[in-house]
Amino acid sequence: MVDITHKQSTLRKATASAVLHVSSQNTIDAIRNRAVPKGDVFEFSRAAGLLAVKKTSDVIPDCHPLPVEYTAIRHEIQGLSILISVEVHTIYKTGVEVEAMHGAAITALTMYDMLKPIDKAVEIGTIRLENKQGGKSDKTKPDTDLRSAVVVCSDTVAAGTNQDTSGKIMLHRLEEMGLTSIHYQVIPDDFDRIQATARALEAQKYQLVIFTGGTGLSDRDVTPDALTPLIDRPIDGIMEAARNYGQQRTPYAMLSRGVAGFLNETLLLTFPGSAKAVQEYMDALFPAVFHLFHIRKGGNHA
Repeated sequence: MVDITHKQSTLRKATASAVLHVSSQNTIDAIRNRAVPKGDVFEFSRAAGLLAVKKTSDVIPDCHPLPVEYTAIRHEIQGLSILISVEVHTIYKTGVEVEAMHGAAITALTMYDMLKPIDKAVEIGTIRLENKQGGKSDKTKPDTDLRSAVVVCSDTVAAGTNQDTSGKIMLHRLEEMGLTSIHYQVIPDDFDRIQATARALEAQKYQLVIFTGGTGLSDRDVTPDALTPLIDRPIDGIMEAARNYGQQRTPYAMLSRGVAGFLNETLLLTFPGSAKAVQEYMDALFPAVFHLFHIRKGGNHA
């Protein structure tokens, strides 16, 4: 199975359809009048489809077991065809496309089994995914190529005694998301230097500035202390989301003192200094953070 531990649980939806064709109006009438010998075709097939949605991971090896929060199965008669629609919702780390398609397939197959004694020409037509929401399909990129900066706060990296890894990871991840105008800088863990760097990047109209390092509890961890007085519009929810994501992976995530918010039109973010933590913060916050710039320009939350 694919590793999904780095993903976040979000609302995910999928709708799939299947088509069942019968050969005569008599079959349609029997379905409508609940006169099929094996029982009510719509109700029996709906029950089978619901079970199929829930049991998808039992029969398709690479599907993850997941909580099915909602399933709706609908039938619509169109001439000598019956359109089956299966809608599935979950709040989880992976989508429900296969669950919806599996539900549609088993609903159709159950109808086939019930109808074959009275209609030897019944057949199942196309089974397909109609739409999905959530996960990658909802990921957004910035409207424009944001002027971005990655600032590594580290005494040892600035002195040349250690190599930077966290900043380089961040650069790579931002580039993967389509950003190209990225400034990279290394500075020591110095209160005044951190403040001066933030002010300089704001003056140069950088829109997104991420500091990595100095968010812990040692005497030299002063990044949040230096940047908090500069932030004129704090956004506490950003770091709440990052810490919550980290807390699900290690209890030590609660020790990070990161802050986030705007300095005029520049968004300042503070990440821990470890490479692993930077990966987790990027997973937790991006690309959702880009939505802030859409809202900042007067866009809506849709």
